[in-house]
Amino acid sequence: MSRIRDIRIVGLDYAMPEQNAYGMARGLTSRRGGAIVHVETEDGVTGIGEAWGPSKVAAAYLEIVKPYFIGTPVFGQRGVQRMIFAKHYHFGTQNQLVALFSGIDVAAHDAMGKLLKVPVCDLIGGRQRSHVPVYASGGYFTHAADQQAALARQLEPLVGKGFPAFKIKIGRNPREDEARVKLAKQIIGEAAILTVDSNGNYTVDLVLESMRRIAPYGIGWYEEPLAPQDWKGYAELKPRAPMPVATGEALYESFDMRRLIDGRLADVVQPDLALCGGFSVARFVAELCAVEHLRLSPHVWGSAVGLAAAVHWVASLPSYPHSENVPFPTLVEYDTGDNPLRDALFTTPMKAVDGQIAVPNGPGLGVELDPGIVAKYTVR
Repeated sequence: MSRIRDIRIVGLDYAMPEQNAYGMARGLTSRRGGAIVHVETEDGVTGIGEAWGPSKVAAAYLEIVKPYFIGTPVFGQRGVQRMIFAKHYHFGTQNQLVALFSGIDVAAHDAMGKLLKVPVCDLIGGRQRSHVPVYASGGYFTHAADQQAALARQLEPLVGKGFPAFKIKIGRNPREDEARVKLAKQIIGEAAILTVDSNGNYTVDLVLESMRRIAPYGIGWYEEPLAPQDWKGYAELKPRAPMPVATGEALYESFDMRRLIDGRLADVVQPDLALCGGFSVARFVAELCAVEHLRLSPHVWGSAVGLAAAVHWVASLPSYPHSENVPFPTLVEYDTGDNPLRDALFTTPMKAVDGQIAVPNGPGLGVELDPGIVAKYTVR
């Protein structure tokens, strides 16, 4: 049985000019980062994963927990995680430790796939499709004085590229939400699905006002209408919402994900594999959503490694409860913001073509880091 010899983290950071910052209702950012986790085995195989959030915090947690992993079978790393949760229960499960475990889990699956010479999608359930549909995620707030013009500049180049759906940022105030949605629909056309994201910047009363204003435009889903753990708020909102509710990207581990799903507090559940617990938790979430008949759409807003993980996961998902006719396929988020850690990190970049990404056929994640790009953006 192949055992873990070492785990290490390479922190990546891309800084853009401050005037080019973009973001959401809660604020803008001029930096994109990532913590790339490397799991090395005694057989000389190395798997890669991604831990969401500050790489230095993940590295600090790694120094604490790494001794538990060294020498254990790479196929049994989930059991090591559970033991750490039990022994160090004061650490909690809504923090950067879980993001680290997510990266370790994805890297371990990459290594397992390489050892067995099979793609991860076959390892975790079997490849159900060769291509995965994606939606264009952008429409950000910026520093521009004219936000409507800035929104148009972001959306117009994406039209005609085959994306079945688009997502834009809203959430600063309901009146502005309506104006942004109206413009976006004019640009993308009636055939494409428009989804919106307020990043939890509203309370229930404000969300309902926002929803009433934009409902006539046929919204595919309203993402993170409330703060991630406003459980009572979601319970109050869900039966009153005039459009599908989506959330889950900021929930760590299986405990909160189960609470969201069991309560049927959303129509679309959005785990982030670089944050929620990797493939192990994502597979659990998929099973819970299947038995509750809820839709899935993974959140991806990090490096290309997280994107690759999401693509493999969605490729492995059955279409249940649908059979031959799937009215709304499971979509992977395809961020369109400026980020070379997504676009240039692999020797063969994962690009959306006609609104789809081809699932890699190689063993593990089927991707290879570009050493030059890694070196260029490594945190010193």
